[in-house]
Amino acid sequence: MVDTLFFVCRPPTFISVDKDQQIEQLTSLNKQQSAQLAQLRFELDELKRLLFGRKSERFIPDASQDPAQLDLAGMMQQLATAPPPVEQEVVLKKKATNPSPTGRLALPEHLERVTIYLEPEQDTTGYRRVDEECTEQLDYVPGKLLVRRYVRPKYAKDSADGTSTDFIIAPLPAFTIEKGIAAPGLLAQIIVDKHVDHLPVYRQIKRYQRDGVKLAASTICGWLEATATLLSPLNEELKKLVIASGYIQADETPLPVLNGETKGATQTGYLWAYHSPPLRLVYYDYQPGRSKKGPLGLLSNFSGYLQTDGYGVYDSASIGGRSEITQLYCMAHVRRYFEKVLVTDKEPAQYFLTELQKLYAIERRLREQQCNPEQIVAIREQEAMPLLAALKTWLTEQYTTNLVKSPLTTAVGYALQRWDKLSNYTTDSQLQIDNNLVENAMRPVALGRKNYLFAGSNEGGKRLALFYSLLETCKKHELNPLEYVHDILERMPMTKTSELRSLLPDQWKPRLVSN
Repeated sequence: MVDTLFFVCRPPTFISVDKDQQIEQLTSLNKQQSAQLAQLRFELDELKRLLFGRKSERFIPDASQDPAQLDLAGMMQQLATAPPPVEQEVVLKKKATNPSPTGRLALPEHLERVTIYLEPEQDTTGYRRVDEECTEQLDYVPGKLLVRRYVRPKYAKDSADGTSTDFIIAPLPAFTIEKGIAAPGLLAQIIVDKHVDHLPVYRQIKRYQRDGVKLAASTICGWLEATATLLSPLNEELKKLVIASGYIQADETPLPVLNGETKGATQTGYLWAYHSPPLRLVYYDYQPGRSKKGPLGLLSNFSGYLQTDGYGVYDSASIGGRSEITQLYCMAHVRRYFEKVLVTDKEPAQYFLTELQKLYAIERRLREQQCNPEQIVAIREQEAMPLLAALKTWLTEQYTTNLVKSPLTTAVGYALQRWDKLSNYTTDSQLQIDNNLVENAMRPVALGRKNYLFAGSNEGGKRLALFYSLLETCKKHELNPLEYVHDILERMPMTKTSELRSLLPDQWKPRLVSN
C-alpha cells in the first residue's frame, strides 16, 4: 500500500498597513540609521585625528560662506567685462618710512664680555693706532660644580696658668638643609631642571657623573623632601592668597603614582590647579583621586567666581548652601565640541564657530586697547550680550528640531545646558571668556609626566604640587626661575612668617646672589 501525501496550500495572509504610517516608520528608521552613520563617521574621524591629525583647535571659516569675499570665477568675470583702463600719467612718490634694521641682531648688553686682543703678526714699529674693529660671538660655558669651604678660625684665650679656657669661633650661617652638603645653587638647579625643563632625577645623576661626582637617587630625593619642607610655609601663604582672591579658575590632570604594594604598579592621582587671574598666582593641590573631596575641602572658605569646565564635582563645590560662589563655565570647551562636529555637520558647526569667533574678537580688542573696567563691561554689554542671546536662540532651535542623538545634538545639548553660566563672564571686567589660562598652567605637568613617568608616592605628588605652584607662578610673572629659587632657598631659613608675602613671585625683589 502506498502512502499518499496531500499538501494543502493556503492563500498568503496580508497585513493591512496604512501607507502614511509605513512612510513614517521608514522615515524614522532612516533618521536613526543616518544618526548611527554620523556617529560612526564621527568616531572614525576622532580616531584618525588622534593617530594622524593635527591637535590644534583653530577654526578657519570657509571663505565661500562670506559674502564679502569674491570667488575666483567672479573676479575673472568682472575683469573680462570691465571697460579698458584709461591711460593717465601717474607720479609715484617714495613713501618716507624708517628703514627696518637689517642684518644680525645686536647681542644683549647685560651679558658678560670676555675681550680677546689680536695683534697683527707684522712689526708695528713706526705705526700709530688709528682705530679698531670689534667682532662678537655668542658663546656658552657649561654649568659647573664647585665646593664651598666655610673656614672658621678658632681663637683661644690663655689664662694665667697657661691653659686655654676661653674659645671664640664664628657660627655657621643658616643652611637650606641643616648639616646637608647641598648648597642653594645646586638645590635650585635640581628643582628647576626637573619641574621647568622636565629632566628626571636619573638623567641629572648621569650628567653629574660626567663631572666626576656620584650622587645617589635616594640622596637627591632626600634633598627635595627637605627643600619642600622648608618651602611649605611659603606654599601655604600662596594658597591663602589664591583662596582670598575672589576669582579662581580650576582644572585637574592625572598623575600616575606608585601604589607601594606591587612593584612597578601605579595608581592614578590628580593634580588640581587653582589659578587667580587678578593676582596671576597658581596653586596646585595633589589628591589621590578625582572625587569632589578635593575642591570641596580647598574651596570651603572661598567666595567669589569659580570658572571650570563641565566636570560635575565643581558644581558640587558651588551648591548645597554655597550661594556665595558664582559658577562660570569655559567657552573653549564648548568650541571644542563643535570643532569636532565639523566633519559630520559642517554647516551648523561652522555657523556656531563663526559666531563664537566674533566673541573672541571682542575680547582680543579689549586687551589690545587696554580698556579700563568700565569700558570692558560697557562694550561686552553692547556687543557681546546680543551675540550670546542670538546664539542661545539658535541652540534652542537646533535642540528642538534635531531629536535624534548625534554628535551635533551632543554639542548643542552641552552648550545649551550651560549657556547662562557661560555668559556670566560679561558681568565683571576681570572675568575671562574661557579657562585657557589655567589649562596653559597644566601643560608643564603633562610634559614632565612624559619624562619622569610617575610620582614615587602620595607624598611625592604633594612635593610636585608645591614646586609646580611656585615655578608656574614665576612663569606668570616672567621671572627667571633659577634666580628666584636660588634666592628664596638662601633667605627662607632666616625669614619670619610676617615676611613670607614678600618672597612670593608677584612681590619678590631680586638681590645679588652671593658667589
